[in-house]
Amino acid sequence: MNILTNNLLFGIVLSLVAFEIGLYLNKKTKLPLLNPLLVAIALVIIFLVAFNIDFEVYNTGAKFINMFLGPATVILAVPLYKQIESLKKHAKAILTGVFFGSIIGMFSVMSLSYALGLDAMIIKSLLPKSVTTPIGIELSSQIGGIVPITVLAIIVTGIIGAILGPTICKVFKITDSVAVGVSLGTAAHAIGTTKALEIGETEGAMSGLSIGIAGLMTVFVAPLSYSFGHYIYTIFIK
Repeated sequence: MNILTNNLLFGIVLSLVAFEIGLYLNKKTKLPLLNPLLVAIALVIIFLVAFNIDFEVYNTGAKFINMFLGPATVILAVPLYKQIESLKKHAKAILTGVFFGSIIGMFSVMSLSYALGLDAMIIKSLLPKSVTTPIGIELSSQIGGIVPITVLAIIVTGIIGAILGPTICKVFKITDSVAVGVSLGTAAHAIGTTKALEIGETEGAMSGLSIGIAGLMTVFVAPLSYSFGHYIYTIFIK
Protein backbone atom coordinates (compact mmCIF):
# COMPACT_ATOMS: atom_id res chain seq x y z
CA MET A 1 0.00 0.00 0.00
CA ASN A 2 2.89 2.37 0.76
CA ILE A 3 4.28 1.80 -2.73
CA LEU A 4 0.88 2.72 -4.14
CA THR A 5 0.23 5.80 -2.00
CA ASN A 6 3.75 7.22 -2.37
CA ASN A 7 3.23 7.50 -6.11
CA LEU A 8 2.46 11.08 -7.19
CA LEU A 9 -0.32 9.80 -9.45
CA PHE A 10 -2.15 8.02 -6.61
CA GLY A 11 -4.49 10.90 -5.74
CA ILE A 12 -5.22 11.74 -9.37
CA VAL A 13 -5.95 8.15 -10.39
CA LEU A 14 -8.13 7.52 -7.32
CA SER A 15 -10.16 10.67 -8.04
CA LEU A 16 -10.64 9.81 -11.71
CA VAL A 17 -11.61 6.19 -11.00
CA ALA A 18 -14.10 7.28 -8.35
CA PHE A 19 -15.62 9.83 -10.72
CA GLU A 20 -15.88 7.29 -13.55
CA ILE A 21 -17.72 4.94 -11.20
CA GLY A 22 -20.04 7.83 -10.34
CA LEU A 23 -20.70 8.50 -14.02
CA TYR A 24 -21.43 4.83 -14.64
CA LEU A 25 -23.87 4.57 -11.73
CA ASN A 26 -25.59 7.81 -12.74
CA LYS A 27 -26.07 6.68 -16.35
CA LYS A 28 -27.29 3.22 -15.34
CA THR A 29 -29.72 4.25 -12.63
CA LYS A 30 -30.73 7.74 -13.85
CA LEU A 31 -31.16 8.67 -10.19
CA PRO A 32 -30.47 12.40 -9.49
CA LEU A 33 -29.20 11.49 -6.03
CA LEU A 34 -26.35 9.49 -7.58
CA ASN A 35 -24.63 12.61 -8.85
CA PRO A 36 -21.17 11.62 -10.20
CA LEU A 37 -19.36 14.17 -8.04
CA LEU A 38 -21.24 13.16 -4.91
CA VAL A 39 -20.53 9.48 -5.56
CA ALA A 40 -16.85 10.23 -6.24
CA ILE A 41 -16.48 12.17 -2.98
CA ALA A 42 -18.11 9.36 -1.00
CA LEU A 43 -15.95 6.67 -2.64
CA VAL A 44 -12.70 8.58 -2.04
CA ILE A 45 -13.59 9.15 1.63
CA ILE A 46 -14.52 5.48 2.11
CA PHE A 47 -11.27 4.34 0.45
CA LEU A 48 -9.07 6.65 2.55
CA VAL A 49 -10.79 5.66 5.79
CA ALA A 50 -10.83 1.94 5.00
CA PHE A 51 -7.09 1.82 4.29
CA ASN A 52 -6.16 4.44 6.91
CA ILE A 53 -4.57 6.75 4.33
CA ASP A 54 -3.87 10.31 5.46
CA PHE A 55 -5.57 13.05 3.49
CA GLU A 56 -2.26 14.83 2.87
CA VAL A 57 -0.89 11.70 1.20
CA TYR A 58 -3.92 11.61 -1.11
CA ASN A 59 -3.80 15.37 -1.74
CA THR A 60 -0.15 15.30 -2.81
CA GLY A 61 -1.28 14.23 -6.25
CA ALA A 62 -4.96 15.16 -6.14
CA LYS A 63 -4.18 18.86 -5.64
CA PHE A 64 -3.05 19.07 -9.26
CA ILE A 65 -6.68 18.62 -10.29
CA ASN A 66 -7.28 22.10 -8.88
CA MET A 67 -5.09 23.47 -11.67
CA PHE A 68 -7.82 22.59 -14.13
CA LEU A 69 -10.64 24.40 -12.31
CA GLY A 70 -9.94 27.68 -14.06
CA PRO A 71 -9.60 26.26 -17.60
CA ALA A 72 -12.67 24.07 -17.04
CA THR A 73 -14.68 27.18 -16.17
CA VAL A 74 -13.36 29.14 -19.14
CA ILE A 75 -14.18 26.34 -21.62
CA LEU A 76 -17.87 26.88 -20.81
CA ALA A 77 -17.60 29.86 -23.16
CA VAL A 78 -17.74 27.46 -26.14
CA PRO A 79 -21.46 26.60 -25.89
CA LEU A 80 -22.08 30.26 -25.00
CA TYR A 81 -20.48 31.38 -28.27
CA LYS A 82 -22.77 29.00 -30.16
CA GLN A 83 -25.78 30.67 -28.55
CA ILE A 84 -24.57 34.27 -28.91
CA GLU A 85 -27.71 35.38 -30.77
CA SER A 86 -29.93 34.02 -28.02
CA LEU A 87 -27.79 35.89 -25.52
CA LYS A 88 -28.24 39.18 -27.35
CA LYS A 89 -31.96 38.61 -27.60
CA HIS A 90 -32.45 37.90 -23.88
CA ALA A 91 -29.64 40.02 -22.42
CA LYS A 92 -31.87 42.15 -20.19
CA ALA A 93 -33.75 39.18 -18.75
CA ILE A 94 -30.52 37.23 -18.16
CA LEU A 95 -28.75 40.06 -16.34
CA THR A 96 -31.81 40.79 -14.22
CA GLY A 97 -32.29 37.13 -13.31
CA VAL A 98 -28.66 36.58 -12.39
CA PHE A 99 -28.51 39.80 -10.34
CA PHE A 100 -31.57 39.06 -8.22
CA GLY A 101 -30.68 35.38 -7.98
CA SER A 102 -27.25 36.25 -6.57
CA ILE A 103 -28.61 38.86 -4.15
CA ILE A 104 -31.38 36.61 -2.83
CA GLY A 105 -28.90 33.74 -2.46
CA MET A 106 -26.55 35.80 -0.31
CA PHE A 107 -29.26 37.33 1.87
CA SER A 108 -30.90 33.95 2.41
CA VAL A 109 -27.56 32.62 3.68
CA MET A 110 -27.16 35.56 6.04
CA SER A 111 -30.74 35.33 7.31
CA LEU A 112 -30.50 31.62 8.08
CA SER A 113 -27.01 32.00 9.55
CA TYR A 114 -28.06 34.73 11.97
CA ALA A 115 -31.20 32.78 12.86
CA LEU A 116 -29.02 29.78 13.73
CA GLY A 117 -26.54 31.93 15.64
CA LEU A 118 -23.53 31.16 13.43
CA ASP A 119 -20.22 32.95 13.88
CA ALA A 120 -19.39 35.92 11.61
CA MET A 121 -16.45 34.05 10.08
CA ILE A 122 -18.70 31.13 9.16
CA ILE A 123 -21.20 33.51 7.54
CA LYS A 124 -18.43 35.06 5.44
CA SER A 125 -17.33 31.57 4.43
CA LEU A 126 -20.85 30.66 3.26
CA LEU A 127 -21.55 33.83 1.26
CA PRO A 128 -19.75 32.67 -1.94
CA LYS A 129 -21.59 29.30 -1.94
CA SER A 130 -23.19 29.81 -5.36
CA VAL A 131 -20.13 30.86 -7.36
CA THR A 132 -17.60 28.60 -9.03
CA THR A 133 -14.75 27.32 -6.84
CA PRO A 134 -11.82 29.50 -8.09
CA ILE A 135 -13.85 32.68 -7.53
CA GLY A 136 -15.27 31.45 -4.22
CA ILE A 137 -11.84 30.64 -2.81
CA GLU A 138 -10.44 34.08 -3.61
CA LEU A 139 -13.53 35.90 -2.37
CA SER A 140 -13.62 33.94 0.88
CA SER A 141 -9.97 34.82 1.54
CA GLN A 142 -10.57 38.50 0.85
CA ILE A 143 -13.57 38.93 3.14
CA GLY A 144 -12.11 36.90 6.00
CA GLY A 145 -13.83 33.55 5.53
CA ILE A 146 -12.53 30.02 6.07
CA VAL A 147 -11.58 28.63 2.65
CA PRO A 148 -12.17 24.89 3.35
CA ILE A 149 -15.69 25.68 4.59
CA THR A 150 -16.29 27.77 1.48
CA VAL A 151 -15.17 24.93 -0.80
CA LEU A 152 -17.44 22.48 1.04
CA ALA A 153 -20.37 24.90 0.79
CA ILE A 154 -19.77 25.38 -2.94
CA ILE A 155 -19.67 21.63 -3.58
CA VAL A 156 -22.79 20.92 -1.51
CA THR A 157 -24.66 23.82 -3.13
CA GLY A 158 -23.74 22.64 -6.62
CA ILE A 159 -24.75 19.04 -5.97
CA ILE A 160 -28.08 20.00 -4.37
CA GLY A 161 -28.78 22.44 -7.21
CA ALA A 162 -28.01 19.82 -9.86
CA ILE A 163 -30.22 17.26 -8.12
CA LEU A 164 -33.21 19.45 -7.20
CA GLY A 165 -32.98 22.21 -9.83
CA PRO A 166 -34.57 20.37 -12.77
CA THR A 167 -37.29 18.95 -10.48
CA ILE A 168 -38.14 22.41 -9.14
CA CYS A 169 -38.36 23.76 -12.69
CA LYS A 170 -40.79 20.97 -13.58
CA VAL A 171 -42.91 21.52 -10.46
CA PHE A 172 -43.27 25.23 -11.17
CA LYS A 173 -43.63 24.56 -14.93
CA ILE A 174 -40.54 26.56 -15.92
CA THR A 175 -39.94 25.31 -19.44
CA ASP A 176 -38.15 28.21 -21.13
CA SER A 177 -34.61 27.09 -22.01
CA VAL A 178 -33.03 30.43 -21.10
CA ALA A 179 -34.79 30.59 -17.72
CA VAL A 180 -33.80 27.01 -16.83
CA GLY A 181 -30.16 27.63 -17.78
CA VAL A 182 -29.90 30.92 -15.91
CA SER A 183 -31.44 29.46 -12.76
CA LEU A 184 -29.11 26.44 -12.71
CA GLY A 185 -25.98 28.49 -13.44
CA THR A 186 -26.77 31.20 -10.92
CA ALA A 187 -27.74 28.86 -8.09
CA ALA A 188 -25.47 25.86 -8.69
CA HIS A 189 -22.47 27.20 -10.67
CA ALA A 190 -20.40 24.67 -12.69
CA ILE A 191 -22.04 21.54 -11.28
CA GLY A 192 -25.45 22.95 -12.17
CA THR A 193 -24.11 23.77 -15.63
CA THR A 194 -23.13 20.15 -16.24
CA LYS A 195 -26.76 19.26 -15.54
CA ALA A 196 -27.95 22.08 -17.78
CA LEU A 197 -25.78 20.74 -20.62
CA GLU A 198 -27.48 17.36 -20.22
CA ILE A 199 -30.87 19.06 -20.63
CA GLY A 200 -29.95 21.01 -23.76
CA GLU A 201 -27.34 23.15 -25.51
CA THR A 202 -29.20 26.42 -24.91
CA GLU A 203 -29.65 25.62 -21.22
CA GLY A 204 -25.95 24.81 -20.95
CA ALA A 205 -24.88 27.99 -22.71
CA MET A 206 -27.09 30.22 -20.55
CA SER A 207 -25.94 28.42 -17.42
CA GLY A 208 -22.29 28.87 -18.39
CA LEU A 209 -22.89 32.56 -18.96
CA SER A 210 -24.63 32.89 -15.61
CA ILE A 211 -21.59 31.45 -13.80
CA GLY A 212 -19.38 34.30 -14.99
CA ILE A 213 -21.93 37.05 -14.38
CA ALA A 214 -22.92 35.70 -10.96
CA GLY A 215 -19.24 35.41 -10.01
CA LEU A 216 -18.51 39.03 -10.92
CA MET A 217 -21.63 40.30 -9.17
CA THR A 218 -20.86 38.29 -6.05
CA VAL A 219 -17.29 39.60 -5.87
CA PHE A 220 -18.53 43.20 -5.83
CA VAL A 221 -21.75 42.72 -3.87
CA ALA A 222 -20.80 40.14 -1.20
CA PRO A 223 -18.75 42.51 1.02
CA LEU A 224 -21.49 45.16 0.82
CA SER A 225 -24.20 42.58 1.47
CA TYR A 226 -22.43 41.30 4.56
CA SER A 227 -21.89 44.82 5.94
CA PHE A 228 -25.50 45.82 5.28
CA GLY A 229 -26.92 42.57 6.65
CA HIS A 230 -24.76 42.76 9.77
CA TYR A 231 -25.85 46.38 10.31
CA ILE A 232 -29.55 45.44 10.03
CA TYR A 233 -29.06 42.52 12.41
CA THR A 234 -27.17 44.63 14.97
CA ILE A 235 -29.61 47.57 14.93
CA PHE A 236 -33.02 45.92 14.57
CA ILE A 237 -32.68 42.32 15.70
CA LYS A 238 -29.82 41.81 18.15
